[in-house]
Amino acid sequence: MKKKFCLIFGTRPEIIKMAPFIHEAIKRKINFFVIHTGQHYSEVMDKVFWENLELPDPKYNLGVGSGSHAEQVGKMMIETEKVLQVEKPDYVCVYADLNSSIAGALTAAKMGISIVQLEAGLRSFDRAMPEEVNRLVVDRLAQYFFAPTELQHQHLLAEGISQNIFVVGNLIADVIAKNLSKALDSSAIMGYLALTPKNYFLMTTHRPAVVDKKEVFSKIFTAVGRVANEFNLPVIYPIHPRSRKNLENFSLIVPTDVRLIDPLGYFDFLTLSANAKLILSDSGGIQEEAAIMRVPLVTLRENTERQETLTLGSNILAGFEPIAILEKTQEMLERPANWQHPYGENVAKKMWDVLERAASIN
Repeated sequence: MKKKFCLIFGTRPEIIKMAPFIHEAIKRKINFFVIHTGQHYSEVMDKVFWENLELPDPKYNLGVGSGSHAEQVGKMMIETEKVLQVEKPDYVCVYADLNSSIAGALTAAKMGISIVQLEAGLRSFDRAMPEEVNRLVVDRLAQYFFAPTELQHQHLLAEGISQNIFVVGNLIADVIAKNLSKALDSSAIMGYLALTPKNYFLMTTHRPAVVDKKEVFSKIFTAVGRVANEFNLPVIYPIHPRSRKNLENFSLIVPTDVRLIDPLGYFDFLTLSANAKLILSDSGGIQEEAAIMRVPLVTLRENTERQETLTLGSNILAGFEPIAILEKTQEMLERPANWQHPYGENVAKKMWDVLERAASIN
């Protein structure tokens, strides 16, 4: 009997990265189904991403929604267990370090189902980050490990994990290869915002360590205001509803040249990213996307789990102090954007080659 795979995710970054993995599974007629946990719970935004990436609807949508980490993971595990008891998959595939990932991995482990970690070995070495705890646990529970680069392979080896590690690249490379030109051709966001290429900065901040702390969030706005003033260019900030709520609750002042806009679909965001002079962000995934698109990036954090981007020169850590952020922005803009990203190509194909071999053996 053909082995069955379950794909579990629940956030928009996971939807983006899982897209080529799902498309390749369909192409190969893999026996699989999708559980969407609903960790990101905007029906409108999810639908836009789903349509942009041409994905089939998930078979199951758990609709878990917001809550504390414990509440989310607990609800996900309860509902995921019900699905897995009915479907009886042979493998559960999870992506990286989200609550959906740890919930899926824990549930699968307790049911004796093999776990595939699609982005293994990332380490910030900061256990104050919820994502770091998640990725450490998932990597301990998994049986198959897809490492984006040799650096993540070495992280796994240092922790005593040495079997079934495959350095295949990162799925985001497949996403950009397939969708960047399509996004640039179809998106009207540049005209809508009256922007021209390389004449604006793009900003994203969403992490609790930034947006839930008044002092830090205030420093970020001061910093990007200085960046806008120094270069006489606007800073475009697609702001999440939760971040906007905190902005209002904290009574923070938005600098004149910082333009707040509503969250965007993936094609619009990809278009803004590709055309930006520089990106300022606390995101993890954008570090990879910016490296691939050769857009300079200043990371508004004190550490990163994508250290390869620092070595590459596509990214620099700035922390939260306004003076440092302005200085790091100036430094990045002086660097030539001639780096070659390390995230490979045809990544989904390589992953499914491995998994089909494993399924035929086991």
